[in-house]
Amino acid sequence: MPNKTIYVADDDLPLLQRAQELTGGTLSAAIVTALRRLVDMEEAKRAGFEEITVKVGPGRAGAKRFLGTALGEWNSSTESGTETYSLFRTSKGRFAVHHSQSELYVPVGPNAERSKRWSTGWRGWLGDWSPDQAWMRTPAHATFEVVDTIEELEPLLPAELYAVALQTIRDEPDVEDLDI
Repeated sequence: MPNKTIYVADDDLPLLQRAQELTGGTLSAAIVTALRRLVDMEEAKRAGFEEITVKVGPGRAGAKRFLGTALGEWNSSTESGTETYSLFRTSKGRFAVHHSQSELYVPVGPNAERSKRWSTGWRGWLGDWSPDQAWMRTPAHATFEVVDTIEELEPLLPAELYAVALQTIRDEPDVEDLDI
């Protein structure tokens, strides 16, 4: 195996040592891991993909990052919150679905129906000033699923977004590589 000499500034030594710890203990492993990620990202960008990060979990505390391109988005709002479905094609040719819901505020208790009535329409502008109200809050949350085929998308998406996704995916033009 050929040897390569790498010169590293003294100020960067702690970074190299931490990289070695994270990648298995050798400088070679650290460098190859970083170069592999760099090459994958640059090749994906040249193919038209971008780095996408989505928040997942309760309170959207975690994150998932991948290389892909957006195919469509569906949004819905009600008096209690919003919901969004985002569809992506990954750089590996798979499909990713991100589903997020905002915090939900739902009236509960014996006066729940009255509270619902006072939170809609013109009454929502005035508000319910009565002292006997009870509300339940559900934190925002989001999920992320990856599937291999178009058919696997159907149960994961609203019907309207699935129909648009089918059309978009089927109408995608083939890429013709030209040597000109």
